[in-house]
Amino acid sequence: MTKNVAKGNNKKLAVKLLFAVVGMFAFGFALVPLYDVICDITGLNGKTGGRVEVAEAGQLIEEDREVTVQFIAHQNVEMGWEFKPSVNQMRVKPGEVHVVHYRVSNPRDTLMVGQAIPSVAPNAAAGHLNKIECFCFAEQPLQAGETVDMALRFFVDPRLPEEITKLTLSYTLYDITEKSKTAAVASR
Repeated sequence: MTKNVAKGNNKKLAVKLLFAVVGMFAFGFALVPLYDVICDITGLNGKTGGRVEVAEAGQLIEEDREVTVQFIAHQNVEMGWEFKPSVNQMRVKPGEVHVVHYRVSNPRDTLMVGQAIPSVAPNAAAGHLNKIECFCFAEQPLQAGETVDMALRFFVDPRLPEEITKLTLSYTLYDITEKSKTAAVASR
């Protein structure tokens, strides 16, 4: 009788553990979209929006207000590319369209593909920095020894809260050569 009770208890424990494993697996998959939703709602992580239309830019320029925009470039240490903005900061009027270039060089002797991921600080400003054209919208393949200037065309939304007078746009450049379709096509 004790063997049957022990078997029953083991079976219940196995079922509970199975449910726990399935629940943890499902929770792991739900974290990414949940994180994105939380970042969109709260502005955490400085995630910027996507591309905006040119029609939205320059419609209302606040002539009597200026905001300082700082530009920062980071890259994966193992990547070895040189990556920097043409200016470290600029003063802009909200609503006014500006262009900044980032120079990137591939000193390696092989084709590499990079992808830039933007982040804006403070978090409350993330939804107010609008990119019309940005190198971050696409993969950036560079041949061995190639140097290019990549454009960022942007404007600061006039609805930016008055207390925000400075914001920082930071790009981190990642090596995606192994994952890239561009590298596969170029190597054929």
